[in-house]
Amino acid sequence: MGKYFGTDGFRGEANVTLTSEHAYRIGRFIGWYYGAREGRKARVVIGKDTRRSSYMFEYAIVAGLTSAGADAYMLHVTTTPSVAYVTRVDSFDCGVMISASHNPFSDNGIKLINGRGEKMDDETIDAIEAYLDGDYAKLGLTGNVPAATGEALGEIVDYVSGRNRYVGYLISLAAHSYKSMRVGLDCANGSAWNIARTVFEALGAKTFVINAEPDGVNINRNAGSTHIEGLRRFVVENHLDVGFAYDGDADRCLAVDENGEVVDGDRILYIFAKKLKKDGKLRGNTVVTTVMSNLGLYKALDEEGIAYEKTAVGDRFVYESMAKNGYRVGGEQSGHIILSKYATTGDGILTSIELMEAMLDAKQPLSRLCASVKTYPQVLKNVRVSDKVAVRDNEHVQRVVRAVAERLGDAGRVLLRESGTEPVIRVMAEAKDEKTAEACVEEMIDALRSEGLA
Repeated sequence: MGKYFGTDGFRGEANVTLTSEHAYRIGRFIGWYYGAREGRKARVVIGKDTRRSSYMFEYAIVAGLTSAGADAYMLHVTTTPSVAYVTRVDSFDCGVMISASHNPFSDNGIKLINGRGEKMDDETIDAIEAYLDGDYAKLGLTGNVPAATGEALGEIVDYVSGRNRYVGYLISLAAHSYKSMRVGLDCANGSAWNIARTVFEALGAKTFVINAEPDGVNINRNAGSTHIEGLRRFVVENHLDVGFAYDGDADRCLAVDENGEVVDGDRILYIFAKKLKKDGKLRGNTVVTTVMSNLGLYKALDEEGIAYEKTAVGDRFVYESMAKNGYRVGGEQSGHIILSKYATTGDGILTSIELMEAMLDAKQPLSRLCASVKTYPQVLKNVRVSDKVAVRDNEHVQRVVRAVAERLGDAGRVLLRESGTEPVIRVMAEAKDEKTAEACVEEMIDALRSEGLA
């Protein structure tokens, strides 16, 4: 991770850590980088979520792109996976999504997507960061990137047709009619607010929608996948068959079963892996998870004879493992689920369609499909430390961690993980009961304190 860009783009408080000047300069650079630098005209597609600041950043990026001679294609309010889809299918040089995902409305972010619809490579991000810092010599430039003039200026194209084609693509993936199904959708007042309803109504579902009235400041506010209690009540009160909750840019989906119980990313991975194996389509007989997936998922996969890989936290790392090994399904507990046959990113609406397909194929309610996953109570605490590397190298701390893990045996697990963005160590334990998990976490934190690390 660099000075500005983390694992999920350049994110921060709008007009504080991420400013319209940053957005303009990013647009200006990628317009030149993919265009004039190679003696041609770049084509870049841009989407945004419903935050008030998204318009400001959109216009700034477009101004930067066109000033460098690139053509800017505007999808307007849309989802992150739709930008990835359009970038790949319509052969754009790159895509830009303006969103801070599940963060509050006061934050925003700029996600960059390469021509294959994947998260941008580190080499290009390093070049953008050098430009933002004015390190022109590192880029082989004597000064700012050249400005386009006259007919060389870029054009701005309204590209809502690209978003509509993405909606058509999602609808085409369904093999069943949803006519018999009562479906709840929590759109988080974000990117999914219009698309999700359109897709489910086109497939025939009796659709019940909440949090689909964005006003620029209510995105994710007591809504969506990070505040799923509202959807749980809504599903029960309206006697729905299933509910789906998205985050601000709709690259995540969590589900609620017919009883109002949450079906998280781990359970969704289990359902998809089991279905793919049954259909003979689970390549490598392997699911890709992160180190934060619950022990209950691994025990359920063991029962089914399904192998798994564990990556660092972040859908980027999940996708890299999948792409390298040709795996078909992977994701995170938070609801970032990647189905590589259909998409290069997590896609919340795609995830919900595939869950509907699994339910209708099996002729079973969602609760039954994931009943084998018995989630272990998990306790996670963030501990501020002065030196994350010192924690990793401290023999006493690591000895205590090993001792706690050995004591739990197969009945639990522990994890010390460094935060990628803060001076924080995440201390986690899973056990058969919460009291045991809590005691394990406290024992590890005590070890940090005794060594003067926390």
